[in-house]
Amino acid sequence: MKIKPFKGIRPPKNLVEQIQSRPYDVLNSGEARAEAGNNEKSLYHIIKPEIGFPEGTDEHEPAVYEKAAENFRKFKEKGWLVQDEKEQYYVYAQTMNGKTQYGLVVCACVNDYMTGKIKKHELTRKDKEEDRMKHVRVNNANIEPVFFAYPDNSEIDEIVAGYTTNAPEYDFTAKSDGFRHTFWIIRDDRDIRRITELFAAMPAMYIADGHHRSAAAALVGAEKAGQNATHCGDEEYNYFMAVCFPANQLTIIDYNRVVKDLNGLTDETFLQQLTEDFEVEKKGKEVFKPTKLHEFSIYLNGNWYALTAKPGTYNDNDPIGVLDVTISSRLILDRILGIKDLRTDKRIDFVGGIRGLEELKKRVDSGEMKVALALYPVSMEQLINIADTGNIMPPKTTWFEPKLRSGLVIHSLD
Repeated sequence: MKIKPFKGIRPPKNLVEQIQSRPYDVLNSGEARAEAGNNEKSLYHIIKPEIGFPEGTDEHEPAVYEKAAENFRKFKEKGWLVQDEKEQYYVYAQTMNGKTQYGLVVCACVNDYMTGKIKKHELTRKDKEEDRMKHVRVNNANIEPVFFAYPDNSEIDEIVAGYTTNAPEYDFTAKSDGFRHTFWIIRDDRDIRRITELFAAMPAMYIADGHHRSAAAALVGAEKAGQNATHCGDEEYNYFMAVCFPANQLTIIDYNRVVKDLNGLTDETFLQQLTEDFEVEKKGKEVFKPTKLHEFSIYLNGNWYALTAKPGTYNDNDPIGVLDVTISSRLILDRILGIKDLRTDKRIDFVGGIRGLEELKKRVDSGEMKVALALYPVSMEQLINIADTGNIMPPKTTWFEPKLRSGLVIHSLD
C-alpha cells in the first residue's frame, strides 16, 4: 500500500470544538441547520452549505457547491483553518463506551483504489459519487476523511502508542454523540518514514465506511491526472485523506430493518410462513436481541419473536451466503414480504443498531411500520473475507460506530 504524510489544514486548538462536526451523510439539511445554529465557524457551512440558503433549496444546485468553496476560503482567510508547514501523519482516537480505537490519518493512493488494493464491500450509487466529486472539485480538497481498516501490525501499534502517552493536540467529547475524540501529531521523520514503509508491505486496505467518498476522491484524482499534460504521479491530487484503523480494534454493530406492511398477509399467516425456514419462538413483550449468527428477532403487534434459521437455508462456506443479511433478505423480505430491491423499495427502512432495538419497537408501535427485523452484526473477519474474494455485501449490512468527526484535519489537492 502506498501512503504519504501531508500538510493538514486544521483548526487552532481553541477553535476545534466550534468547527468539528458529524459527517455530511449522517444527518439531513434540517438537522445540520439546527446543529450549526448561530455558529458561523461550524464545518456544516462547508460540508452542508445548503444551510446558508432558504429551507428547501436543492443541495445539488451549482450555487450551493460554490457556497462550500466560498466558505472554505473564508475559514482559511479568518484563521479558523490553518495549514501545517510540514508533511506529517496524525493519530486520531475515538472512545465509545470505555473502548478506544486508534487511527492513523494518512493520504492513501488513488492508484491503489483504482487497481483494487483498497478493497470495497459495497456498491456505490452514481448520483452520490457525482455529488461528492463536485464537492471535492469545487474545494480542491478532501474536506472529510474516509474510514479504512488495515491488517493488524504490532509495530504500528507501538509507534502510535508512543504518541498517545503525550498531551494531545485536540481532546473533546462531542455533544451530539457523547464520544471522546483525541488527536495527536506525528512530526518525527523517522516515525513518518517507518509508518510509510510498514504500510508499503501491506497487501491491502479495506474501506470500512465512506465508499462514496473514496470513489469520488479517487475519481477526481484520476481526472486531474488526465488533465495535466506534465503529470508525473507524485502530485498531491494522486492522494486522498483516510483514517486507517487496525481491523482488530473495530466493531461493526447491527443494521436492522423495519417494513411498512406484511404484503397482504395476516399476522398469523406471516408467522406461519416463517416456520418453513426458521424455528420461531414467541418471546413476549421483553425486547429480544439476537445473540449469535443465524439468529434473528422479529417485533410484530407488541410481541418479540426469536427466529433461528434451519440447517440447509444457508451456506456457511459461501462468503455471501453465510451472512444473516443474505438469509433474511432472501427468505423473509423477498420470499414472504415481496421486497426485491433493498435500494429502491419504499416499503422498507433501515435503522442503525446505535439507536437500539427500542427504536424498532417505537417505529412499529407508532403505526408507521408493521414489523421490525433485528440482525446479528457482521464481523470484521466476514467483511475482510468478502472484500478479499471480490464479493459485494447486500445493501445496509454494516454500521460502524463511532463515526469519524469531520473538521479535525483537511487535505488540499494542491
